[in-house]
Formats: sequence, structure tokens, C-alpha cells
Amino acid sequence: MATKKNMRRADLVIPYVDPPKPKNESDMTGAMSTTMPMAAMFTRSRMIGWVSFVYALQTWLAETPEQRRTGSTPAYMTVFMSFMALIVTYMPLFLPPPPIQGGAGAATSSVSLPLFPTGN
Repeated sequence: MATKKNMRRADLVIPYVDPPKPKNESDMTGAMSTTMPMAAMFTRSRMIGWVSFVYALQTWLAETPEQRRTGSTPAYMTVFMSFMALIVTYMPLFLPPPPIQGGAGAATSSVSLPLFPTGN
């Protein structure tokens, strides 16, 4: 039969130590919430603008105190940038671009050049 005596030795016990956290943690949410408004402004895509705005709001509302301390830019700044991207994408509705001067015929020249010049 097994004995009920504790066979563990106290001098052989190794205390647990948490492993160190990696110092190069890349913040993917910060990169996405910064990049998407720029993509919306470059492409003038309203859908990307709205997605970036909603994503920035979610990132701001889900921000932890640790992210607040270690973040390079504050989360409200990304919300502001995504809101500005929305303004840029909707700007042609409120401020239409100026019309092209001279009409449609002015873009073509009156001199026609042959596609394949002959050796005259």
C-alpha cells in the first residue's frame, strides 16, 4: 500500500517567475486605424472612410490604460483623422470641382499627325 507521507523536498522547489514581455510589440490596431483614413483620402472611397471611422471609434472605446500609456498617438486623434477622411470623401458633393475651360473640343488638337510616319 502507498504511504501517505509527503516525499517532496522543500529545498528543491523552484519558484515561478513570469517570462519577460517582448519589448517590440507592434500595435496592429493603431496601424490600421491610422492607415485606413489615409487610404480613404487617397482613393476618395466613402466605404473605406466609413469603415475607418467605425474602426477608430471601436479602437478608442476599447482602449485599455496600458495602451493609453504606451500608444504613440492618442485614440481620439485617430477618430479625428478618420472623420476628416469622411469630410474629404464627401467634399465633391458640397464643393463640386470647377468645370473644364474650353469645352470638349479644345482637348484635341486641330493638327492630325499620322500614326506611322512615312519616309517622305
